[in-house]
Amino acid sequence: MRKFRLWVPVGCLAASALLLFAQADRKPGLYEMTSNMTWQQSPMPQGMQMPPNSPFGGGPHTSQVCVTQQMIDRYGGPMPQQRGECQMKNMTKSATGMTADYVCTGHMNGSGKMEASWTPGGEAHSKIHFSGTMQMGQRSAPVEWTIDTASVYRGADCGSVKPIALPPE
Repeated sequence: MRKFRLWVPVGCLAASALLLFAQADRKPGLYEMTSNMTWQQSPMPQGMQMPPNSPFGGGPHTSQVCVTQQMIDRYGGPMPQQRGECQMKNMTKSATGMTADYVCTGHMNGSGKMEASWTPGGEAHSKIHFSGTMQMGQRSAPVEWTIDTASVYRGADCGSVKPIALPPE
């Protein structure tokens, strides 16, 4: 169960962050992201609840992300999940948004659709809908979830929020 608490939010939030910052003319700096994840089919046993303040259920979760120019140049924004579990495929970008397939293999298997839109003022909105299975110990449990995320540019100074170190190319 502990791995579940790590993999799902990391994968979902990383994908959301990448979508929200995929615009080529994004400004480096501090962004505030508010995500709301809803489960259509949770892998949690019947009657078991998500922990309070969890980023993967139970209402909006707000976080701050420091985006560097290097992240924008390499990934279009914050770096995507690097565990090889989930990847974006078939990405199509336009001047005001993007769409892509979200495909996971490994601990979580399945696929979903991602779409994002942004404004010149630094606001962005994204939605990911995913369905598949997740390894829960010796068993595999079906999962289906949707995550809606909005971001707002807060300024060039990230303050105490540190960017994640990029892996070597």
